[in-house]
Amino acid sequence: MKFLKRLGKKAFKLLGLAVLLVAVLVLLFRIVPVPFTPLMLLRDAPINKRWVPLTEISPALPRAVIAAEDNLFCSHWGFDLKSLQAAAVAFASGEKAGGGSTISMQTAKNLFLWPKRSVVRKLLEAPLTLAIEATWPKTRILEVYLNVAEWAPGVYGAEAAARHHFGKSAKSLTRTEAARLAAVLPSPLKWSAGKPGNYVRRRTETINRRVGQLGPLLDCANP
Repeated sequence: MKFLKRLGKKAFKLLGLAVLLVAVLVLLFRIVPVPFTPLMLLRDAPINKRWVPLTEISPALPRAVIAAEDNLFCSHWGFDLKSLQAAAVAFASGEKAGGGSTISMQTAKNLFLWPKRSVVRKLLEAPLTLAIEATWPKTRILEVYLNVAEWAPGVYGAEAAARHHFGKSAKSLTRTEAARLAAVLPSPLKWSAGKPGNYVRRRTETINRRVGQLGPLLDCANP
């Protein structure tokens, strides 16, 4: 019994230290660039990344990403409850549970968690997302997300992606190029923004239409 009590105390202390470390990192990453993510360490490929502030990224890109990934980003507090409910119902029915992850949730996952989907990862995403939403402005969430997302094998961040796919800076991206980058986000190892196939071309057109339809709902994308 004494051994179990000591073990429990140690586990509690370790959990407390882990929570404290994450809290410090959340506050730190609100200000400083993120040096690396778990995915960068796990992916077996050379890392190509360049951090740039949101002001050095074409406004077309955050708008396209919101339209493609999370059209309620500017108004929610980290979660799209309808999408999460639909994903949960699909999972319970044994179907593929796609969608449901907001940009805020993806940012939390990218910064602190592993890439493989699991129930445990989803449970950990929730408090991390709340912490980020409570302490970061929406523009910072976008800035971090756009700088750590993978856009091609080993290519991380909007600047590296723009140079890799289009040979230009992220600030110079056109509306169509931005939509192409947003189109490949769900599967950057499979699809290419620089050499788009039929699916990516169709998806690009859809994203451009959504950007036009969302209008003022994208206002928080402006730095």
